Amino acid sequence: MNNQWGFVRVAAAVPNVFVADAMENAKATVELVLKAQLEHVQVVAFPELGMTAYTCADLFFQQRLLQDAEKAVEYVLQATADVDTVVLVGAPCCHANRLYNCALVLHKGRIMGIVPKTYIPNNNEFYEKRWFASARDCADQLIDYCGQQVPFGADLIFRTADFQFGIEICEDLWAPVPPSSQLALQGADVVFNLSASNEVVGKALYRRELVLQQSARTLSGYVYVSAGWGESSTDLVFAGDVIMAENGAQLAESERFSMEPQLIVSEMHMERLRAERLRNGNFFNDKTNAYRMVSIDNEVLPFDNLHRKINPHPFIPLTDKRSEVCNEILDIQVAGLARRWQHTHAETLVLGISGGLDSTLALLVCVRACDKLKKDRKKVIGITMPGFGTTDRTYNNALLLMDALGVTRKEISIKEAALQHFKDIQHDVNQHDVTYENTQARERTQILMDVANQTNGLVIGTGDLSELALGWATYNGDQMSMYGVNAGVPKTLVRYLVEYAALHFNTDARTVLMDVLDTPVSPELLPADAEGKIAQKTEDLVGPYELHDFFLFHTLRYGFTKEKIAYLARLAFEGVYDEATITKWLNTFFRRFFMQQFKRSCMPDGPKVGSVNLSPRGDWRMPSDAYCWK
Repeated sequence: MNNQWGFVRVAAAVPNVFVADAMENAKATVELVLKAQLEHVQVVAFPELGMTAYTCADLFFQQRLLQDAEKAVEYVLQATADVDTVVLVGAPCCHANRLYNCALVLHKGRIMGIVPKTYIPNNNEFYEKRWFASARDCADQLIDYCGQQVPFGADLIFRTADFQFGIEICEDLWAPVPPSSQLALQGADVVFNLSASNEVVGKALYRRELVLQQSARTLSGYVYVSAGWGESSTDLVFAGDVIMAENGAQLAESERFSMEPQLIVSEMHMERLRAERLRNGNFFNDKTNAYRMVSIDNEVLPFDNLHRKINPHPFIPLTDKRSEVCNEILDIQVAGLARRWQHTHAETLVLGISGGLDSTLALLVCVRACDKLKKDRKKVIGITMPGFGTTDRTYNNALLLMDALGVTRKEISIKEAALQHFKDIQHDVNQHDVTYENTQARERTQILMDVANQTNGLVIGTGDLSELALGWATYNGDQMSMYGVNAGVPKTLVRYLVEYAALHFNTDARTVLMDVLDTPVSPELLPADAEGKIAQKTEDLVGPYELHDFFLFHTLRYGFTKEKIAYLARLAFEGVYDEATITKWLNTFFRRFFMQQFKRSCMPDGPKVGSVNLSPRGDWRMPSDAYCWK
């Protein structure tokens, strides 16, 4: 890889086009190619029929235009003979008494291959069948062009040192089965689409959805580049739309309707794409109709910086979709709990309410499950269990929240029971060690289990996905329940779910929920400080949850190495955490993740809500005594 972490740099170029003036188009093309070379781009793609312009109409039948197009390609070949960047240009190519709408792959003075368009539109504003034949009408595998014998056909895949790519042209993407589907199955990592898609109201959004969906369906990178300023406006307008996507996510786009030439650069994450394909049992190289592989020996200078952004919070939905996603997650949690409640014929739901984020989210899910099943909210039994570290703030929030939501409220102190237990096992009450802490956690779990027995209830677990990853739970204490509604929700997402709920509940609940959001994360197992405030803050002990969730996502979703994750974290959290801090907590994450698997191996049932999950019955099967990677 030109970037040691598995990124390849690609670009889409939209020059100002001159209708039927091929040499001017060639000069504009070369200018953008040279800019791409300076950016260390491996492959740059230009619009459909960019050598002549797309809107030449019956001029495509004129020998002068076809000759000029070939001369323009020759000019680009000569002008880029010393350029390592691979160049994809569009031009009409005449062969065996047929004219084809083609993409030409140029590299260092050679035409590496020519890919004709497969699906030729001939409806509404499009009349391409008047001029062009389909790739399916071509029997020959070689074509003479610019004095070279060139591989010709839609069955070409181009291999560079770092990745493989395929090409489709405009309408091909809109077909029921786009050529890119087969190209991906044949091994193409990235698909380039040379297009000339005109603008009508609503089309840009639909086109973007097509690109994103096709990149997701093919688990590929997708570079779409369409004709822009200069195309004939006789009947149509072209906006120079560029869309770069990777497995359903948009990486970059152009400024539509710009009057200036544009070069859009980004990187495709090859290791990420290949990790997705490796895990997808339906994705395999289909060799029933093997495609021809064309090797390109290009060397592009390495790069360290990235044009694309690394999301520091991969579990948090984008702002414009946050409410929709949060509501869906809550619906998944509620549906899972409601089904379990219905199946077990339990009378009640029993859970501990600490005044913290996790138990608050679990309570909200229980209340919504009540409403879904049309049960009285009093069937939810919330129990606050003050201990040695409970502060007034969390204690009062727990009481206020239960009252505001209309559930059954109980208060059972664990202090006397814990003191008796210390006496029974001869533990010094002033020795605030793991025994001191876990005694309280297990006493609380015993209370919940016994109250559930009394009321024919289910104990609802409140622990989240991040705590499961780190093993931040007391074995046979808060690690255990009868159904863990938060098991699929990472800590960084819990906050957004509670915030979303705060905006959709009554005023009394909203006030309490907002204060819960401002409360530091803590198990409150150690005595409060002199001012009565929380002394034991989780993130001071195990590290920032936003870092751990980042580590967890890239470890489980893509199987990246520690070194790769550290590199990505440095980019994602630039200006927030320095390299030493990232390294420290990354080592902590891997150490705890490997050591604490035994807690996950016997974790209770709970609903999966996202692409990353730790259920030993589903997404994550790991030996409890695996060696921790250094």
